[in-house]
Amino acid sequence: MSVLSLFIYVIIKGLIIGILVSAPMGPIGVLCIQRTLNKGRRSGIATGLGASLSDLFYAVLTGFGMSMVIDFIETNEAIIQIIGSIVLGIFGFYLFRQNPARNIRRRLNQKNTFAQDFITAFFLTLSNPLILFFFIGLFARLNFFLPEMKWLHYCLGYLAIIAGALGWWLTLTYILCKVRERFTLRTLWVINRCIGAVIIIMSLIGLCTGIVEYFTP
Repeated sequence: MSVLSLFIYVIIKGLIIGILVSAPMGPIGVLCIQRTLNKGRRSGIATGLGASLSDLFYAVLTGFGMSMVIDFIETNEAIIQIIGSIVLGIFGFYLFRQNPARNIRRRLNQKNTFAQDFITAFFLTLSNPLILFFFIGLFARLNFFLPEMKWLHYCLGYLAIIAGALGWWLTLTYILCKVRERFTLRTLWVINRCIGAVIIIMSLIGLCTGIVEYFTP
């Protein structure tokens, strides 16, 4: 493979991996939707950026083959899932109780809370280390690493991964903003309740799964 072909190969595969990791509508996806509809596109982008950097962290771990980390996660997978589910459930309850009208008034009175949106999304994504195994599967399935690749190709590949993830979040928030003006405060209140309920249900399923795995010999 020529030098140019290898660079193109790495960029395309990285973009695909970034999109595939971000696209599944998990807790962060519904959280991004909720924040975009309630607080605007910049809040949704901040949420997506936090999730993307957390995904990049796991991609780098996978790329460097940190067997100790993988062994630790495999050994403590049930406990990690239980703790992550509890945190997610608390956050889902918080979303369920949110009032869109109060959020709008707060946004008018405050300069911004984008740092908070970024940090919460980063750590919520980080609390799900099972993403590491998703990356392992994607790297293997898409043949992301080749013997002839150098450190520059790896760096470019990781940049492409985060670019693909950010591209997904930018597209999602753009679409949501286009339809956001059609929603009334009542509609936003119902969406808040639905999204909060979905996240709570996800957390309960994860909690039950973790407990079963922990007590299963």
